[in-house]
Amino acid sequence: MAQTKPRIGFIGLGLMGSAMVQRLIDLGYPMTVIANRSRANVDAAVARGAVEIATARDLAAASDLIILCMDTSASVEARMYGEDGVVAGLNPGALVIDTGTSLPGSTLKVAAAVAEKGGRYMDAPLGRTPTHGREGKLNIMAAGEADDFDRAKPVLDDLGENVFHVGPLGAGHTLKLINNFFAMTTAAAMSEAFAMADLAGLPRDKLYDVMSAGPLRSGMMDFIKAEAVDRDPTKLMFSITNAAKDVGYYAAMADELAKGSLIAPATLAALETARDAGWGDRHVPEFVDYLAERFGKS
Repeated sequence: MAQTKPRIGFIGLGLMGSAMVQRLIDLGYPMTVIANRSRANVDAAVARGAVEIATARDLAAASDLIILCMDTSASVEARMYGEDGVVAGLNPGALVIDTGTSLPGSTLKVAAAVAEKGGRYMDAPLGRTPTHGREGKLNIMAAGEADDFDRAKPVLDDLGENVFHVGPLGAGHTLKLINNFFAMTTAAAMSEAFAMADLAGLPRDKLYDVMSAGPLRSGMMDFIKAEAVDRDPTKLMFSITNAAKDVGYYAAMADELAKGSLIAPATLAALETARDAGWGDRHVPEFVDYLAERFGKS
């Protein structure tokens, strides 16, 4: 007898969330969604078979598994708390998974509220792009109790090519913040390298050829090169605003650990400068264009 797929309630249908919802619907998961910012993505999910519900409370009541894919910890908390929030409608034994990039302290606080209602909570942030989400090839950094991970793994395996159980609750978000700090610092440094090469009269393609021939070669380098040389910013569809948010979360986490960070403040200041100059909705690879403009080159 085939195992019944859990009823999924999905909150946060941005680029990544929408791709994940499409993937799960295609695999036969019963899906409930709620409108957030993108009406078009909700309509697309409904057209594929999802059911739209008005409140997070009602969504939770109709679900065995609730997945959140939201932009900030504040957004997660707004959907979780209150009389119309997920916690209010949670079924006993339901599992909630936050796949966004959140502050670990917020994760632990929300998990406690879920536990009080008899539910379970995991953090399982994502790596790779919406295209990988649509194809079920994400990297997933899942954290929480081993029993919860085992329960969630069939769904996570349908979404991810590489599914890791990285430790107890909060470890996933901690790892993701470290990951994104490193990634965005690399992106910012590579962007400045290209922009500085312009000032020095070095062709960008020559700079890339030499740098990529050695140990500096990386996927992030290639994402930036795709815009800097090939004029294609869509290889990394991640906004400068989100990049600044993630690095800011990393810096806050470093402060909470009483160590602080020497490098994150510089990366954060660079990204925030671009964001505040009106580049926030542009993709991270376009940071090289902001720097070229700032340095006086087009």
